[in-house]
Amino acid sequence: MIDLHLHLDGSLAPKDVLTYASLSGVPLPAETEEGIRKLLMVQPDCRNLGEYLEKFDLPLRVLQTEETLEMSVCGLVKRLARQGLCYAEIRFAPQLHTERGLSQREVTQAAVNGLRKGIKESGMLSRLILCCMRGRDNDTANRETVRAAGEFLGKGVCAVDLAGNEAAYPTSDFEELFLEVRHQGIPMILHAGEAAGAESIRSALDFGAARIGHGIYAIDDPALMEELAERKVVLELCFSSNLQTKAAASPETYPLVLFHERGLCTTVNTDNMTVSDTTLQKEYQLLQKYFSLDETTLETMALNAAEGAFVSDKEREILKSKINRDFAGWL
Repeated sequence: MIDLHLHLDGSLAPKDVLTYASLSGVPLPAETEEGIRKLLMVQPDCRNLGEYLEKFDLPLRVLQTEETLEMSVCGLVKRLARQGLCYAEIRFAPQLHTERGLSQREVTQAAVNGLRKGIKESGMLSRLILCCMRGRDNDTANRETVRAAGEFLGKGVCAVDLAGNEAAYPTSDFEELFLEVRHQGIPMILHAGEAAGAESIRSALDFGAARIGHGIYAIDDPALMEELAERKVVLELCFSSNLQTKAAASPETYPLVLFHERGLCTTVNTDNMTVSDTTLQKEYQLLQKYFSLDETTLETMALNAAEGAFVSDKEREILKSKINRDFAGWL
């Protein structure tokens, strides 16, 4: 009932892509919802993370105006509420939405406006996470992202993330950037242990990450697993996505159950609802199917998400109460 790891551009409904393209004058290679869906959704024979990330090209083309950014965030919040979620943290990279001249501040303001409208119309609590991007020669853009996060922190934005292909651009390359994040007192999440090994997770912890996006390669380092458990670091696991990107070779090798048995703080997330053709409810049901997990174990993971959420103590208790009351019926 809580999704902590959800990308805006990977979760657009096909019908909305058609609308956003029309509003912003973007030509599309397909004219029907089904045609757009095929372009947005990863195929079963996806070979790696790089191929998976290609599915973001089209969504980014239609999210280059303040109008479409506001509409997309608002629409996603309302869609999640209809799916039975009680909280979500929606992440996106402002620097990827500046191709038509918007500043990252303007991009963030539009997203915050959409968030506020979505919360008002749905009643579902939600926050935004701003992603810095792994890449070459984008330090200036990343620092602008951090400034935007600092300005809107507590006004809709709750944290900064580092996303992108960690195999090509190691976490350790971004040490100076995240010293600045820590200096500003902004909560930090890092994608790590998805396309690179356990050392990527260690670097993220050294930088001060409060949560780890994915983190499945912690399985290769028993000492690291013990440290993650002792520090109660939340792992944002994304089962379907991890299989599609080949971060995990098969359901049988997926480390969820081992992590849970070792006392790690595991959570269940979608990553990208459209690209991965999933919902949060579907992810829980898949885990229940593949690992024969009982309802109590799954509810514990939902409560872990409440513990890891960037919310006030009062909001956290409200979320826990909703999970305790409604989880069985939702699942």
